[in-house]
Amino acid sequence: MIANIKGILIQKSVNSIVIDVQGIGYHVFVPLSTFYELPDIGLPVSLKIYTHVKEDAIHLFGFRTSEEKDVFQLMISVAGIGPRLATNILSGISAPELARAVCAEDLKKLVSIPGIGKKMADRMIFELKDKLLKILLVEAEPLSGAGEDSSERVKEDALSALVNLGYKNSVAKDVVEKVIEESDGDVALESLLKKALKMLAK
Repeated sequence: MIANIKGILIQKSVNSIVIDVQGIGYHVFVPLSTFYELPDIGLPVSLKIYTHVKEDAIHLFGFRTSEEKDVFQLMISVAGIGPRLATNILSGISAPELARAVCAEDLKKLVSIPGIGKKMADRMIFELKDKLLKILLVEAEPLSGAGEDSSERVKEDALSALVNLGYKNSVAKDVVEKVIEESDGDVALESLLKKALKMLAK
């Protein structure tokens, strides 16, 4: 399986590009979020790749960041979402915004994305919310200090996860503190994140 391609960009359009790697041109489908970040034709480019193998074809899907690729792979695990639809969805919303909407169960935001109806949005929330939360928790873990107070560590980890999703530090801090206050200070990290995201989605 091809996991990464680095070469010279020789052709690009809004939904696919061609990268030359030592004389071999690789045709790669990309979401608009990646397309906007591409260099000019003739310049070096490097993309994270998901290789989709079918009986009659092998398709490559490229992403600027590992986060985009991770969210893409989670999306195609949902029944009814194939690689093309997942790429189109990421063209209508960034990976952090999508993760934010799913974790906060923001149906209004999800159904506003081209290609997603209410049934699909419900399915995405049901199947992806916990998986996306786990990714956030893993990303937050390195900031935890062994010597810190447990409640303070949970607070810092939640704040880190929310900032990773694109929320401003000041906004995230206010919401985290509000959730902790309403929970009398005793709340698990996963529960804290769920409550904070629901509050931020209002």
